[in-house]
Amino acid sequence: MRFILIDMPVITVDGPTIEDIEVKRALVEELTRAAARAYGLPEQAIIVLIKESSPENVGVGGRLVCDRYER
Repeated sequence: MRFILIDMPVITVDGPTIEDIEVKRALVEELTRAAARAYGLPEQAIIVLIKESSPENVGVGGRLVCDRYER
């Protein structure tokens, strides 16, 4: 069975870096299973993107997150 990219759900996770690759694998597997169940699609049709941002690249309330922890 072939799927066209436009028909493939994309899950994007924006957050801090996950250092442990096993934790990252588990996150992708769990999100994939849940989305496949919800959409009634095979797991191969689900795309998961993890976008990791370090604290010096994220601002909250006008301040970098890294600055919030330094004080």
